[in-house]
This record gives sequence, structure tokens and C-alpha cells, in this order.
Amino acid sequence: MSTALRARVHNGRILVDEPTDLPEGTELDLIAAEEDSLDAEDQARLHAALEAAYEELREGKGIPGDKVITALRRGQL
Repeated sequence: MSTALRARVHNGRILVDEPTDLPEGTELDLIAAEEDSLDAEDQARLHAALEAAYEELREGKGIPGDKVITALRRGQL
């Protein structure tokens, strides 16, 4: 089971900001989210690459996910 919950620390206590349907008594292992470690130049390159990829998808140049997974499993990518 994997469920992401957003929480904040307030007065030394961890407070979950949203309702959950986890069973009563469920124990959780919490891992603090890390801050973005990219500098401005790396962020600009990342955003440019994401925009270029999105443009390719809009142009119909994408590869369906099932074909990518099949190729990965066959060691073709």
C-alpha cells in the first residue's frame, strides 16, 4: 500500500492537512520531502526539456506507454 499524505509540523507535532481513510491504528513511516536542489540554470533546462516533450506529444509524436513498457522489458530501450 502506498498513500501520499501532506502534513505540516506545528508546535512540534505532525498534523495531517487532509482526511484519510486509513484504518484506525495504522502506523506510518514519515520521510521529510527534500527541497529542490536544482539551480536556476538546471531548472531552466528541465523546464525547456519538459516543454519540448509536451510539444512533441501535442504533435502526435509520442510513444504509447504500453509500447514503451514492452520495449523496456525486452531490453530494447
